Amino acid sequence: MKVVVLAGGLSPERDVSLSSGSMIYRALKGRGHQAILLDVYLGYEGDLEGIFERQTDWAAQIGAIGEENPDLEAVKAMRKDGGKRFFGPGVLELCGQADGVFLALHGAGGEDGRVQACLELLGIPYTGTDFVSSAMAMDKGISKDIFRAYGIPTPWGIRLKRGQKEKERIPFPCVVKASCGGSSVGVSIVQKEQEYEPAKQEAFRYGDEVLVEEYIKGREFSVGVLDGKALPVIEMVPRTAFYDYKAKYQAGSAMEICPAELSEEKTKRLQETAEQVFEALRLKSYARMDFVMDDGGAIYCLEANTLPGMTATSLLPQEAMAAGIDFSQLCQRILDRAFSDLEGERR
Repeated sequence: MKVVVLAGGLSPERDVSLSSGSMIYRALKGRGHQAILLDVYLGYEGDLEGIFERQTDWAAQIGAIGEENPDLEAVKAMRKDGGKRFFGPGVLELCGQADGVFLALHGAGGEDGRVQACLELLGIPYTGTDFVSSAMAMDKGISKDIFRAYGIPTPWGIRLKRGQKEKERIPFPCVVKASCGGSSVGVSIVQKEQEYEPAKQEAFRYGDEVLVEEYIKGREFSVGVLDGKALPVIEMVPRTAFYDYKAKYQAGSAMEICPAELSEEKTKRLQETAEQVFEALRLKSYARMDFVMDDGGAIYCLEANTLPGMTATSLLPQEAMAAGIDFSQLCQRILDRAFSDLEGERR
């Protein structure tokens, strides 16, 4: 099967996406697919003829994930056309030549439904959930509204638009985060008044709306859902103040326990809530839900990730492995689901 693995882009999670794409690409090649790995923004400017048949290691140039967010201005400067379009040269042409597209994109532009909508209009099969559900899950404010409507426990919070006067305040400590983002980019735990405005300014770097939530002190968990069924629960124990960008992607920065050491009752409650979130947001194929459990055992859903990381340290592959599904099998199942969804729509 001819598959384009789309990664990179212009979100702060660019490096994570390239790492995810590299691993997915190698897994698909190992299963005999004619796969190519493309940076959705930089594209490919060479000869497109017979590109899927070439013996090229597309992942050879992908570096490790740095401790800090990538320099996106430097990335933009690499485009000869000045980056007027999101899609780089040759990207849509190659996606059209492929049997399908495996989305390894994270963050704005790739996980928010815009790429999905474009591929859908072009009639190109792609992995993951559709553009509507992607957009709802990506916006943490909208997700929180849906969680409340469905009775899914979530921290109390308010949405703030740039320049908007606050009508109410969340008591300290609180969490300030960008409404649309992932990998803990633009997230701060605020302990006192002097930290509040700088935290908001940092979050507003990533969009025109931020979310301010009550801080729930407790254990952090994640639950993947594959084809509507919850995977084993994983617990994240960061060595820093919270499970931030570095803790997620730098080896040794966090301890991850899967299956999590929980009672059967608490495990079941987390898994059932993850499945409820999956259904409430109308998600398809796969996703990962993040939770915090306070000292009293109450659980709160923080967010849903529709294109969760697929790096060497990512949570979803660890959960799948605990369920007896290795990385290669996981990628194949996700790819197969893209085509089964397409066949269902055609019928």
